[in-house]
Amino acid sequence: MAPMTLTVGFDLDMTLIDSRPGIRACYLALAERTGTYIDADLVVTRLGPPLADELVNWFPAEQVAEMAAMYREMYPSYAVAASPAMPGAREAVEAVRAAGGRTMVVTAKYEPNAKLHLAHLGIEPDVVVGDLWAEQKAQALREHGAGVYVGDHVGDVRGARTAGALSVAVATGPCDGDELRAAGADVVLDGLAAFPAWLDGYRESTRA
Repeated sequence: MAPMTLTVGFDLDMTLIDSRPGIRACYLALAERTGTYIDADLVVTRLGPPLADELVNWFPAEQVAEMAAMYREMYPSYAVAASPAMPGAREAVEAVRAAGGRTMVVTAKYEPNAKLHLAHLGIEPDVVVGDLWAEQKAQALREHGAGVYVGDHVGDVRGARTAGALSVAVATGPCDGDELRAAGADVVLDGLAAFPAWLDGYRESTRA
């Protein structure tokens, strides 16, 4: 029986990309366009959940769908070029590829905008799936046979665990290492720069 192909999923915001500058700029532009006060500095301290979960803090519930559509339309102009890759992001994706594995990105971000970020930064996963948050991410992880899911938020840990995947957490987003461990992360790394060495060890352990 042939061994199963290693498939590793990654979250996007604050895992592969530092989206804080771009998201901050887009929220400021949304505030200016709508005349609504938005504390963009506060917004970027709690990235991870879906857009609507944040917008409801600033707009009446009946306006959230309209504001989400406006934000997503504005997003490419304000957020993509302003958001750099996280340290070690490209190397982490390449480490999976070098090991003969497949990579996927599973994110709560609107999928077309997620793909724009990755294309801009030259990060090329095999699969990109957007618009999934927390436990919903398990749908895509299971569909593509991901055995490992890497993310920065307790929601990512929940998604990995729901999918039966190994949860590798990076403490580069709004959740610190203690929160990630308490949520059930199997592994907590300081950042993606540590991922290739971890992957080498993981592959050795699975071959043993």
